[in-house]
Amino acid sequence: MNYFDLPLEQWTNDFVNGWLLPVTSGLFDRISDWIGAFIDGVTNLLIFIPPEIIAIVLILLAWKTAGKGVALFTLIGTIYLGSVDLWPESMQTLAIVLVSTIISVVLGVPIGILSAMNSVINKIVKPILDFMQTLPIFVYLIPAILLFGLGGVPAVIATFVFAAPPAVRMTNLGIRQVPEEVVEASRAFGSTPSQLLFKVQLPLAVPTIMAGVNQTIMLALSMAVVASMIGAPGLGDTVLTGISTVNVGLGLTGGLGIVVIAIILDRITQGLGNKL
Repeated sequence: MNYFDLPLEQWTNDFVNGWLLPVTSGLFDRISDWIGAFIDGVTNLLIFIPPEIIAIVLILLAWKTAGKGVALFTLIGTIYLGSVDLWPESMQTLAIVLVSTIISVVLGVPIGILSAMNSVINKIVKPILDFMQTLPIFVYLIPAILLFGLGGVPAVIATFVFAAPPAVRMTNLGIRQVPEEVVEASRAFGSTPSQLLFKVQLPLAVPTIMAGVNQTIMLALSMAVVASMIGAPGLGDTVLTGISTVNVGLGLTGGLGIVVIAIILDRITQGLGNKL
């Protein structure tokens, strides 16, 4: 049933080709350069550091935050990544995940704080987060490629859009869940709004915020294979190569590598949240 034609496709293309790209291409080029330099720096650092040192650091972190069982799994997991010659690819994936998570947390936590403090901002942010989380993943790739080309930068941008909402939502939730009695007692003792936020609400909300960071990391890792379709290096590219060549062994090897990194990061961030 077609009552009238809505030329949304034409409007969108006219907007992108007629205004967005000609006017903002310089801005997006600078953003691409900054993020690209950030990714390259983290990737080169992780690859430059000897694998044994990174493995020891991860094992110690797992031991201190999550216990001996997770430390043992981290030992086995890092040995696996080295034994199947996927260590460089693992570090490339880890670099993209770290950069995406850092950007998501740096932008997401302040937005979550503002949303918790202001109901108007919360009403504006909530539907935007719903849109970001319900839009199909592959749709993110189109504007990412259009504005940033191919490679790690569009992968980080697409991953940020997909993985940032939990950081915003959980920060908002954590602050709102602080008991009202505690807030009123703090105000009664003369706390300023900034003191109330940084000395009462945020410390009590840390476990919930860390849960949001944990979800952000997991969502970023889930984008590894999808991001490889637009040129992102790492384990996702290994899995994609296995799919395109119908190489089951290669796909399984790369997929298990992603699982290993996901479990290690998940347990460490969960344990860190519990410690804090």
